[in-house]
Amino acid sequence: MFLVDSHCHLDRLDLKPFDNQLDGALAYAREQGVDHMLCVCINLEHLEDVLEPARKYDFISASVGVHPNEREGRDPDVDELVRLADNENVVAIGETGLDYFRTKKDDTDWQQARFRNHIQAARITGKPLIVHMREASEDTLRILEEERAGDVGGVMHCFVEDRETARRALDLGFYISFSGIVTFNSAQELKEVAREVPEDRMLVETDSPYLAPMPYRGKSNQPAYVREVAECIAALRNDSLENIAQLTSRNFFDLFPLAGNSST
Repeated sequence: MFLVDSHCHLDRLDLKPFDNQLDGALAYAREQGVDHMLCVCINLEHLEDVLEPARKYDFISASVGVHPNEREGRDPDVDELVRLADNENVVAIGETGLDYFRTKKDDTDWQQARFRNHIQAARITGKPLIVHMREASEDTLRILEEERAGDVGGVMHCFVEDRETARRALDLGFYISFSGIVTFNSAQELKEVAREVPEDRMLVETDSPYLAPMPYRGKSNQPAYVREVAECIAALRNDSLENIAQLTSRNFFDLFPLAGNSST
């Protein structure tokens, strides 16, 4: 069995259970069948911490980008993003997108401008987008359409929206990635989305150290727990864990071909 954690933050993991060694967390993940991980950047101040494990291990890839909630650090223009993405370990642009949960409704222009810069950088580099969307689905989808993001594609990471939003994202050519949230008893609408997403367009992720799945909810998340997400989706779709692992891994390498061989 071969699982891919399509979105994690290895530079932010709680490593206390592993004697503060990343190697321990990675070894445990691989024991659970997780054989590739995408370490996602959220600010440029810690970009080197994201790139370091990707340089060290051939089963780790990296991205470059600035999260929509990161307001205090560097805010790169298109040229800087393109330059930083010119790295053999960088397979994606992001995490980018819109998040209005902590932003006043009349103070979103800066997020939208940053999002457009990331989309333009993705189109220039040909590297897919990792899109964060929270309480901003209409603006997110509109900007993706206006900036022709479908030309390069990407993934709606940690998807928590309804079926119609999923359909619109799929129509744009994007993949849908499910996190530990899909395992929550309260996520009934999301479970319906997980049942219906085409098998060639779904991914699984942890977003670790955040959003640990059941039965670890409330604890620090880690890449090994992507197995719980895949097991939940397998149950929802009346499928086997092995098949869901195979499908989502193949989808990952189809979307991010620079991460490895899509025939894995």
